[in-house]
Amino acid sequence: MSERRVGYLGALLVAIGPVSMALYTPAMTELVRHFESSESVVKLTLTLYFGGFAFAQLIAGPLSDALGRRPVTIAFMLLYCAASVLAMLAPSVEVLILARFAQGVGASVGVAISRALVRDLFTGEQSSRIMNLIGIILALGPALSPTIGGLMLPVFGWRSIFVLMAAIGIFVIGVTIFAMKETVVRDPSRLNIRALAGSYRMLLTNIRFLTAAFVIGGALGAIYAQATFLPFILMQDVGLSPSQFGLSMLAQSGAFFLGSLLVRRLMTTYGSERLVLPGLVFIAAGSAGVATLLIWPPSFLHVMLPVAVYSFGIAFVMPAMSTAALAPFGKMAGAASSLLGFIQMGSGLVVGSIGALIGDTLFAMGLLIPVMGTVACVCYALYRRLPPLEPEQLAPDPASGPAVSAEPALAAPDR
Repeated sequence: MSERRVGYLGALLVAIGPVSMALYTPAMTELVRHFESSESVVKLTLTLYFGGFAFAQLIAGPLSDALGRRPVTIAFMLLYCAASVLAMLAPSVEVLILARFAQGVGASVGVAISRALVRDLFTGEQSSRIMNLIGIILALGPALSPTIGGLMLPVFGWRSIFVLMAAIGIFVIGVTIFAMKETVVRDPSRLNIRALAGSYRMLLTNIRFLTAAFVIGGALGAIYAQATFLPFILMQDVGLSPSQFGLSMLAQSGAFFLGSLLVRRLMTTYGSERLVLPGLVFIAAGSAGVATLLIWPPSFLHVMLPVAVYSFGIAFVMPAMSTAALAPFGKMAGAASSLLGFIQMGSGLVVGSIGALIGDTLFAMGLLIPVMGTVACVCYALYRRLPPLEPEQLAPDPASGPAVSAEPALAAPDR
């Protein structure tokens, strides 16, 4: 498959998770009223979605290594569609919580497969360009989704949001069948629990993987953590309506989209590695702005301007660090991609859960999001101290197609 096709397929797959989150968030306050429940219970529909999304990636990636990228994608998306129908018909908040967890499990295949596809076929700057293209297209879905959800809610009701999710799942299945080519040779012997545990143990003790993964976890994970904070801050503390909340989220996703476009142009001159540090400067600035929520009352600009600055910086960090995390692991691209996604989503899940335990949403966001930004900066400083990769460490998996590298930029980064 061409670089462009892999980029579009990867973007479509990886967007399923954020879109399913962003479409839903404008309905959260309405669901509190509809089910006569509490905020903490309705927040569980998002928390358990994150949980299913994060943990199921640890299964989806290795399954795709053994059984193939295409059949595993189709199977998980069928589960996603069934869970969307169950959520639409949910008679109680307990059924909705169960359906959202199953949705998260189904959507988890997107992150695991998209990055594994890229690692199967490309390395170096080509991989970074594809990751950037995925980021550009990925930004459009979450940018429009809260707006679409917010506009659908007063007209068609909250159940219509899950009808749309089911339709999206069916579309992804069709694209997988007709546009995605298989990139690994089916080998069920890879589905060995002991070997899989060994692979994850090796990844979890690899300092290069961990530092790169936690840069992404601190940066992008903040977006997922904020999804549990922003609906209640903007609709209750600031006083926005669901439709206004949906439009306000354009500040977050729009900043990421603009950053991704700029990065695409800068990469041709500077390479992806040199853009990480400027991105972390923006993340640090956004973290400082969010921290002021601890001392000043919230307003729309006070909340969303720092969020936008943080999101702008994420676009600079993602291409190089995603490629860096996966580069040495061609023989276990699915497992490495899954663990990377788990750390990314898991960090958001953990921070969102801590925020729920704190209870005060405004205080939680002002405290915890800056902590995530600090983690990203510290881990990148540790990553920079590591020696460069040797060329043989970039070898592709012999069970997949040949990896293509325009130039081994991440094999010996400019330090």
